[in-house]
Amino acid sequence: MGRIVNLDGTLVAPEQAVVSVFDRGFLYGDSVYEVVRTYRGVLFELPAHLDRLAESARRIALELPWPVPRLAAESKRTVNASGNPESYLRIVVTRGEGELGLDPALARGGRVVLIAQPLTTPPPEAYRSGVTLALVGAEATGRHLREAIDPAAKTGNHLNAVLAMKAARERGAYEALLVDAQGRVTEASSANVFAVRRGELATPPLGAGILEGVTRRVVLALAQQIGIPAAEAELWPDDLCRADEVFITSTTRELVPVTHLARGEKDTVTIGSGRPGPVTLRLLEAFRARAIAEVAAARTLGA
Repeated sequence: MGRIVNLDGTLVAPEQAVVSVFDRGFLYGDSVYEVVRTYRGVLFELPAHLDRLAESARRIALELPWPVPRLAAESKRTVNASGNPESYLRIVVTRGEGELGLDPALARGGRVVLIAQPLTTPPPEAYRSGVTLALVGAEATGRHLREAIDPAAKTGNHLNAVLAMKAARERGAYEALLVDAQGRVTEASSANVFAVRRGELATPPLGAGILEGVTRRVVLALAQQIGIPAAEAELWPDDLCRADEVFITSTTRELVPVTHLARGEKDTVTIGSGRPGPVTLRLLEAFRARAIAEVAAARTLGA
């Protein structure tokens, strides 16, 4: 049980997983990636994650070294080899190594790295009491402009999110809230954002310049199934402050309630009652039930 690496199809111990310093993923962030988690040892929504990986690669003109069926098979093989009860799997595809220079034509083939390790989830207290988001300064840590770097591509270019998380943690917050150049809410540094207003669910549209989260998509579908009105809508920080409930979604964290928004060094707003709300908790319960049902079906089919 522990961490194992699949390096271009070969399973190796972490200390043996060596990538050239001339790899473009290391030099330029010239790569795409996905994170998938397991439930009861089965990778959840793996096809959706691999479809998004392929789409990310297409958007940056990176040719995947393996077809999607092989990526799926190697993902399962890597997780199974780890021996973990539950695993976090990171799939990274780089443009490969080559001579120094920005020209993608210098790359000599792609590289695939899969890392499986024990799954770490937020502490129970995060779900019981909620967490704090910090609105970070857009001058250095706001969301990339859609016209500059396509936010629909999940790439290794993550510096804005790194700086946003640093700023949030320095202010004692759990996550950073990113806004666009006009000050509209986009997403958290590594999660999508939802607000509940008068029983209705809202989340920024993809056109706001966000990544379409797999968990986000599942939550929107679940809301429809259980009768919670849901729609994409433009949101501003004031909308979150006035919301009845706010939560964030991501692969490893599912739905995490947000009970406070730190707008400045000395300006922290309590959201709703200051406790996780009923819509959030209902959706979290439905999400977990959906995950268990899906992996049970996968086991039945021998996936």
